[in-house]
Amino acid sequence: MRGVIFDMDGVLVDSEQVWDQARRDVVAAHGGTWKDSATRDMLGMSSKEWSVYVVEELGAQLTAEQVNDAVVEAMLRGYERHLPLLPGAREAIERLGERHTLALASSSNRPVIDVVLATMGVADRFAATVSSEEVARGKPAPDVYVEALRRAGLTGGVAIEDSENGIKSAHAAGLRVIAIPNPHFPPPDEALALADEILPALDAVRL
Repeated sequence: MRGVIFDMDGVLVDSEQVWDQARRDVVAAHGGTWKDSATRDMLGMSSKEWSVYVVEELGAQLTAEQVNDAVVEAMLRGYERHLPLLPGAREAIERLGERHTLALASSSNRPVIDVVLATMGVADRFAATVSSEEVARGKPAPDVYVEALRRAGLTGGVAIEDSENGIKSAHAAGLRVIAIPNPHFPPPDEALALADEILPALDAVRL
């Protein structure tokens, strides 16, 4: 049984830069120093990984758990005010869900995933949703996609991704990959070469 597995950040919600700003604010407020490579370094990391990175690499004077809590709280507050849905996100879920089993494999924390899907009104469309905080390794490791396949009872299918680490993760899990390149943090050519198809937007996805 094959299905469609969505990434969330950068595919359904225009949020990569929102995560980035939340982390920057925590670092600035707690004695750390941001470095130029930090944004790209943390793309695709699980919360367990980026919270340690913020402490050990950026010097925030908090525990990793406190970093995680502060960033997630900021994200949830922001989403209460405005959920930055990408054009065609809800429609793509409804359209693809009519003929395919859907799952979601995200680097976002579980509370953030649940709020986004509930606010969109599409939580019941997904046979399974997985946060990378629920598996051993974040993207680019394949763990989150492998677990999404397992929970949804799927043997394979198509992943929809936007970022370098996401594309690598889905490819490593043996999935066909549709890349919709993130305009804020575009994947390099070497990552896009792993994709089976490159499309400009969700509206163009026709399986």
